[in-house]
Amino acid sequence: MALSTSSAITLNINGEKHALPVDHRTTLLDALRERLDLTGTKKGCDQGQCGACTVLLDGRRTVSCLQLAVAAEGREITTIEGVADGEQLHPVQQAFLDLDGYQCGYCTPGQICSAIAVIEEHAAGWPSAATADVRPGPQVPPLTAEEIRERMSGNLCRCGAYVSIVRAVARAAGAKATGDAEVTA
Repeated sequence: MALSTSSAITLNINGEKHALPVDHRTTLLDALRERLDLTGTKKGCDQGQCGACTVLLDGRRTVSCLQLAVAAEGREITTIEGVADGEQLHPVQQAFLDLDGYQCGYCTPGQICSAIAVIEEHAAGWPSAATADVRPGPQVPPLTAEEIRERMSGNLCRCGAYVSIVRAVARAAGAKATGDAEVTA
C-alpha cells in the first residue's frame, strides 16, 4: 500500500480558518503565497537566512520558508496582513512608517513581524546574546539599540535601512511600555 503524499489541512491565519489540500512538502510560505494569495509575506532566500518570510506562529517568530504547512495546522498564524487592528496600524507598523524603517519595502513585512516578537520576547525577560546580565531580575532591563540589533539580526535589509529600523523598534517598544519613549540608534 502506497503512503499518501498529501493531506487536507486547516490553517488558522489572521483569525480565519482556511481549509486546503497540500502536498506534505509544501512550506508554510508557499501555502500562504501560492495557495491563499497572502502575498505580504515575501520569499527572499528560501533558505531561512534572510528573514523576509518571517511570520508569527503562536506569537513567536518563525521563517515560513522552513516551516512545513502541515506542521502549522492547529496553530495561530499571523502574517503582515493580520497585525493591524482594522484601519488602525500596529504600533510597530506606525513606527516604521513614521521613522522610514523601510526603503524598497521588500523585507519590511518580515522585519515588522520579527519586531513585534522581539518586543514581546524582551518584555517577557528573554535574554539575547547582547544581554549583559542573563539572570532574571525584578524588572526587565531597557531595550537598547544593541539589544535590538542583536535580536533583529536574522532579518536582512539589502537597502541598509538598519538605523531607521532600530529606531522604529525602539519607538514601538517604548510606546508599548511607557507611552512614547524613543531610543536613539
